[in-house]
Amino acid sequence: MNLATTAVFFVLGARWFADLSNPVWFAFLLLWLFAVILLSAMAVVRHAEGLAAKLGEPLGTLVLTLSVTGIEVMMIAALMYAGHGNATLARDAMLAVVMIVLNGMVGMSLLLGGLRYHEQTYNLQGANAFLAVIVPLAVLGLVLPTFTVSSPGPTFSPLQAIFLSIMSIGLYGVFLAIQNVRHREYFIVPSAAASAQGGPAEHHADHEVRSVAYHTPLLLGYLLPMVLLSKQIAVPINYGIHVLHAPAALGGFLVSVLVLSPESLSAARAALANQLQRSVNLLLGSVLASISLTIPAVLIIGFVTHQTIVLGLGPVDMTMLLLTLAVSILTFASARTNVLLGAVHLLLFLAYLMLIFD
Repeated sequence: MNLATTAVFFVLGARWFADLSNPVWFAFLLLWLFAVILLSAMAVVRHAEGLAAKLGEPLGTLVLTLSVTGIEVMMIAALMYAGHGNATLARDAMLAVVMIVLNGMVGMSLLLGGLRYHEQTYNLQGANAFLAVIVPLAVLGLVLPTFTVSSPGPTFSPLQAIFLSIMSIGLYGVFLAIQNVRHREYFIVPSAAASAQGGPAEHHADHEVRSVAYHTPLLLGYLLPMVLLSKQIAVPINYGIHVLHAPAALGGFLVSVLVLSPESLSAARAALANQLQRSVNLLLGSVLASISLTIPAVLIIGFVTHQTIVLGLGPVDMTMLLLTLAVSILTFASARTNVLLGAVHLLLFLAYLMLIFD
């Protein structure tokens, strides 16, 4: 289905998008593309989970988070090219990822797991390692530009942008070495808790797990058409925001919702299966990969296309970001979670949604 849709829009897309004034036609094209991209994203996640089952933790979860982050970066790049000067799109998308994941998805996973199992455990050292990198990168990338004076507005000067890009990639590289080589035990549930929670096979029982050689080409086969379709859906999204006079942040939020929906289902299923360690690896890993890889990507796009990239947040969004980071540090200060922690994160997510529109 995704290949057929890609072929159709590659041939007829320019003609179909020439006039979107008819609301029925506009809604039809937007829903068609949204549904196909969402189904393709779910297929990507399904095959990434198959690889995760074969490769084990934490490498398997890394495949999934990088796949989802790759989709996000490609969609942001496509929307930036189609938006002709949407300078705040990347900032809004990254903030949306942090809010959706650290508040919405973490809150839902902790709430569902707490309701079913009362308390759940995970490896505290791994969560602290994630947050030790997420917090400085989020503050440097989304808060600091508001206060710099080397360039006009909440932007970075070329030297600052280059430094932050190199530092983001470098820190993420060091983290990957810690996660997959030197301290893999930080990201695996302790053996005593693992035996009580059951093995990872339970989580993948809803679909057949085959070989790495089977899942890898299919993952790429679903991922590549999404690159082309993401550029197509950028046109109706930008048109709709412009015509409806919707908040500019809505574009970044829609991109993040589209990309993160399959991953949120995977994290919720893991929590319900009492595999909270996998949920933590998925969710915190998604935020870390998004921030550390999206910032360099959009800054490079800005250099190439000579676009101004606004990264600094306004006072309201900055408050929500710092509050979310502070609450996340408190949540993952203990190796046990409960319903209360999930409820707090969900309330912060609802506050973020309210502030988008008011």
